[in-house]
Amino acid sequence: MKVIGLLGGMSWESTVSYYQMINEQIKNQRGGLHSAKIVLYSVDFAEIETCQASGDWDKSAEILSEAAHKLELAGADFILICTNTMHKVAPQIASRLTVPLIHIADATTTVLKQQRIQRVALLGTKYTMLEDFYKQRIIEQGIEVIIPNNEDIEKINHIIFTELCLGKINPNSRQTFQRIIANLQQQGAEGVILGCTEIGLLINQKDAVLPIFDTTEIHAKRAVELALQE
Repeated sequence: MKVIGLLGGMSWESTVSYYQMINEQIKNQRGGLHSAKIVLYSVDFAEIETCQASGDWDKSAEILSEAAHKLELAGADFILICTNTMHKVAPQIASRLTVPLIHIADATTTVLKQQRIQRVALLGTKYTMLEDFYKQRIIEQGIEVIIPNNEDIEKINHIIFTELCLGKINPNSRQTFQRIIANLQQQGAEGVILGCTEIGLLINQKDAVLPIFDTTEIHAKRAVELALQE
């Protein structure tokens, strides 16, 4: 079994989901007392969020690149960044590594294509929804990406940072997401990407009128596939 490197802590709430999902899938596939071989580096999210808010992406890239390098030194055979937003600096992080960096958008696009999704809604932080570093990787694979209006983008971003990253689950916020998803369905979306690893703490398939693509779950499953490859 290969060693999975997790670059987490952004937030630690969703990193818990990665750890749990990966180990549950290893247990289901291998049985008995098997569990995943994982090395985890969990950063201080306050430092990263400060970089995001100030637009200092170079500093965040430096912090995460150093952490990823330490994961490689600790024996990771490949590395996952346990957040969507910080894939903005994935190229800088990958440049410090000799082991593969498994991009969350690429793993998600593979599943979208398997499900023959041609037009997908994207929910996430305002950085993920508005900037091209994430969307473009999906668009380049022939899938159209639509996002909410500006007011709803701000509402989603607020819920992520003031509630979900702090482990707060608010039924009213779930209703907000449900309304936004229904609006995106009216715009022709065939599915919705939960493009922030915390959103899956609030929304699952039973809450949505569209097929849900939970990036945390997809990313974790891809890690298990790679870990078990001969």
